[in-house]
Amino acid sequence: MRILLVAPQPFYQERGTPIAIRLLAETLCSQGHAVDVLTYHEGVDLEIAGLRILRTPALPGVRNIPIGISWKKLLCDVLLCARLLGLALTRSYDVIHAVEEAVFPAILLRSAARARVVYDMDSMLGEQLLAKWRFLRPVARALRALERAAIRRADAVFAVCEDLASHVAADAPGVPVFLIEDVALPAEPLAAPAERLRESLGIRATLALYVGNLQRYQGVEPLVHAMALLPADRDVTLVLIGGSQREVARMRALVDGLELQRRVILMGPRPVAHLASYLTQADVLVSPRLHGNNTPMKVYSYMRSGTAILATRIRSHTQVLDEECAYLVAPDAQALAQGLARMADDCELRARLGAAARLRALQHHSLDAFREKVRFAYRSLQPTPASQ
Repeated sequence: MRILLVAPQPFYQERGTPIAIRLLAETLCSQGHAVDVLTYHEGVDLEIAGLRILRTPALPGVRNIPIGISWKKLLCDVLLCARLLGLALTRSYDVIHAVEEAVFPAILLRSAARARVVYDMDSMLGEQLLAKWRFLRPVARALRALERAAIRRADAVFAVCEDLASHVAADAPGVPVFLIEDVALPAEPLAAPAERLRESLGIRATLALYVGNLQRYQGVEPLVHAMALLPADRDVTLVLIGGSQREVARMRALVDGLELQRRVILMGPRPVAHLASYLTQADVLVSPRLHGNNTPMKVYSYMRSGTAILATRIRSHTQVLDEECAYLVAPDAQALAQGLARMADDCELRARLGAAARLRALQHHSLDAFREKVRFAYRSLQPTPASQ
C-alpha cells in the first residue's frame, strides 16, 4: 500500500516519539509498503528503502523545537496541515497514518484523499493540553469531545498502551483498536564504544542511572531530592543521561544548591546507539515519572537490559511493570530515597528483578513482536476501491 505517515515532530531526532516513528516506518517499508513521511523542517534524513521524507518549509527563528506543546510546535503544525492538504488533493494514498494531533486534519481530509485514516495514539491530547495550559480548563469538555470525534471517525487506532486502548474501546466500540506497544531499541553498530561510566567518572558506589529528557513530568527533581535524603553512609551515585542544554543547566543548579555534586552526575545527551551499553553498566535503572498513562519507551530498553528497575507506582509503569520485575514506589522524594537505599543494600533483589524484567521483555516486547503486530493491523486495512 501507499502510506502517508504524518509525524508532527522533528524527524529524525534521537528522542522518544521520533524513534518510535522510525521503527514504524522501517517496519512498514520492510513489509513492502511505500511510505512517505510528512514531518517538520527540522531533523536528519534517513536512507531507508521505500521511504521518502517530505518536509514543511522552514520558518525564520523556528529552531530546536522542544518536546511537548509549544508555540514553535503550533506554528509547525499549521504548515504541516497546509502541506497535508496539498498532498491529499494531488497524490493517491491508501492510508493516512496520523500520529497524535495530525489525526484532526487527516480526518477532515479523508474524503478528499479517498484514503483510510489510522490514528496513532500516543497519549490523551486533551489531558496534555490541560496539563500544559491550565487556562484551557473551561473548555476541557470540548477538547474531550473533539478527541472522541476523531477516534470515532478513524478507520483504526494504534494505541501505545492498555489504558489508551481501553479509552478507545469505550469511546468508539465499532472502531478497530490495535495495542502496539513500544519496544526496546534495537542494538546498532557502534562507530566508537560507549565510555565506561565507572572508570570515566570514578564511581565505586552503587550506580543508579536515569536516561531520558529532564522535563518536570519525568520526576527527575524528586529523584535528585531523594539523593539528598540518603544517609551519608549509603554509597549511591546517580548518573543522569539526556536533556537539552537548558534542562541540564536547570538540573545542575538544583544539584549545586543541594551540594550533591559528588553524588549526582549530569552527562547531558549521549548517542542512542550507546544506550544498551550504559544500561548494562548500572546497578539500578530509575524511572521516577510523576504522572501519566502512556508507558515511556525507555522502560522497554530498561527491561531488556537485565538491570534492576526502580520505578514509580503510576499507571505509566504498572501497565508493564509489577513487583515481580521492578521495585515500585510512590512518586515522591522520600519513597524514591527508600527505594534507592533498599536496592543498594540488596544485590540478590537486584539480580532477581533484573532477570525477570529481561525475560518479560524478550517474551512480550521484542522487535519481532512489534513487527508482527503492525503486519496484522495493516492486513486489516485494505485499499479503498477508488485507489485499487
